[in-house]
Amino acid sequence: MGSPRPSELTSCKQRLWIAGSSRLLSSDVGQLLEGGYKTCGPVSSIHPAGSGLQASYLSSYSLVCWSPTRHLLCTAAEMVSPAIALAFIPFLVTLIIRYRHYFLLFYRAVLVRRLQDCLTGLSREERAFQYVLTHAIPGDPQHILETFDQWCYHCEYLSNVGPHKGKILDRLIYETTPLTVLELGTYCGYATILMAQCLPMGARLYTVEMDPRNAAVAEKVIRLAGFDEDTVELIVGTSEEVIPQLKEKHGLLKADFVFMDHWKRCYLRDLQLLEAHGLLLKGTTIVADNVVFPGAPHFLQYVKTCATGA
Repeated sequence: MGSPRPSELTSCKQRLWIAGSSRLLSSDVGQLLEGGYKTCGPVSSIHPAGSGLQASYLSSYSLVCWSPTRHLLCTAAEMVSPAIALAFIPFLVTLIIRYRHYFLLFYRAVLVRRLQDCLTGLSREERAFQYVLTHAIPGDPQHILETFDQWCYHCEYLSNVGPHKGKILDRLIYETTPLTVLELGTYCGYATILMAQCLPMGARLYTVEMDPRNAAVAEKVIRLAGFDEDTVELIVGTSEEVIPQLKEKHGLLKADFVFMDHWKRCYLRDLQLLEAHGLLLKGTTIVADNVVFPGAPHFLQYVKTCATGA
C-alpha cells in the first residue's frame, strides 16, 4: 500500500511531527505548506522533486509530515474524542446524583444568597431576622427556633446547629446543668437561644462573635427571645482576643460547659487558650460542632491524646 499524498489527507486537522526515519518528497513538502501546515523550524535539507528527503531535525526543530500510520492515528483521534466525551456523561450523572446535597447547598448558600443580597440590599442574616420578627412569637424561645428552621427549609440556608443536632445539645445541657456556659461563634443566636432556654436558674451564658454585623442580628434575636444581659452576655470580638479577658473583664472565672461553633481552624488554638488561662476545670464539658466536615483534625487528635493521658 503506497503512502497517501498530502492532498488525500486534507481532512486531518492534527499536526504530526516528522521522525528521524521519515522520508518524503520535496514536492510533498510544498503541498503541505500550501495546505496551511507550517514548519516549526528549519529542517537540515530538502532534496529536489523525485528524490528522498531525510528529515533529521536538529534539537527541537521539526516539520509536519504525513505517513499512513500517523494518518490512521489522526483519523482515530477524530473518532475517539466524541466517544470519550460520551463516556464521561454517565460519570457526571453519577457524580451529580451522589453529591446532589452539596450542589444544592452551593446553590442555596452561594448563588441564591448573592442574588438576594443584590435585590434586597440586606445580608442573609438580616433577612432571616426580618422573617423571624414577622412570624415568631416574642418571648417564646422555642417558637423563634422553629421559625428559624422554617426560614432555612423554605427560604435560604443558614449555618445554624439545626433541630437534629440541637436535640443533642439540648440533652447535654439538661444532663450537665452548667452554671456557666461559654459559646464561641454566636452567628445569628440560634444555638445561644437553644442553650439559654435549658439553663438552670441563676446560670449565665457568655457568647462570643467576631463579626459585628452577625453580632447585631444575634443581639436582637436573643432579646426577642426574652433573655436579658444577666442571662446571656454577647461579646463582640475574636476568640483569640476575648478569651484572655474573660476573667478580668467579663467575670467568667471558669466554664462548666463550652460550645465551639466558629472557625474550625481555631478550635485547637482556643481550647489551649482556655486551658492556659485556667478557664477549664475538671469536669468541664466541651462540645465542638463540624469536627468531621469541614473538619478539625488537629483538634480531634489533641483531644484524643489528652483523653488517653499520653
